[in-house]
Amino acid sequence: MNLPVLSWFQWLVIVAALGLVGVLAYVNLIGNPRVVRELAAHPQGERAGVVMLLRLPGGRVLPVNYRREGNLVFVGADGPWWRALGRGSAPVTVTIRGETLSGRARVVFDDPDYKREVFGRLRPDVPRWLPAWLDAHLVVIELD
Repeated sequence: MNLPVLSWFQWLVIVAALGLVGVLAYVNLIGNPRVVRELAAHPQGERAGVVMLLRLPGGRVLPVNYRREGNLVFVGADGPWWRALGRGSAPVTVTIRGETLSGRARVVFDDPDYKREVFGRLRPDVPRWLPAWLDAHLVVIELD
């Protein structure tokens, strides 16, 4: 049986796809569960100051970086999980430093100036030269 010879571009696509699958598997099977355990064991620890647990409407729990300002909590959604919130306001629960709170989350689609201003506080170290299409979605949670 003769196997076709792949071009360098096809090999590059295969290697990139395998790398992406590997990273996603690591994050979901090892990285996220480790962070969840750490937050449960040390709710006042250093990581708990910047990472909270977010329970989405479908029940999925994610550790996410956050910034709390009064009754508002800001999150940058780097992955596709923000789609679980829909286009309106969705009920969520968050666990911040061991305290579980309920609220309503929405994704900011229509206010790029607000998004840029909030991300300036939420992620002040992100390089300004990154293209906009690589930017995360801004999720705003209003606590009850």
